[in-house]
Amino acid sequence: MRDIVFKNIFSPLKRRKILATTEVADKEGIHSIVSRHFVYMAKEISGGQLENKPRSYLYILKIKDTREHTEKFFCRIKGGMFVVIKGKLFLIYFMHSLKITLSAAPAVSA
Repeated sequence: MRDIVFKNIFSPLKRRKILATTEVADKEGIHSIVSRHFVYMAKEISGGQLENKPRSYLYILKIKDTREHTEKFFCRIKGGMFVVIKGKLFLIYFMHSLKITLSAAPAVSA
């Protein structure tokens, strides 16, 4: 069994776009949940504000629980980039995150 959910949220007034997917699957005795989030925000800036670019960072967390027979993995990347569109300078902030949860699938009783 496999279920997939997609979300696409766009706000032109806030210049923000959010994409999210969640996938739930049961395969070979393993129940997995994979969630992905992508967030983008655009801000128009002047040439004198080039120093205000946010610092990029990467965060990773992995947890393995042998008692509960689960594994969790989380990764987040944040940063920004400069883009020129039609002669205007924009700072695009982004955040990407990935979350994976693996566990033993519940036993099916007859």
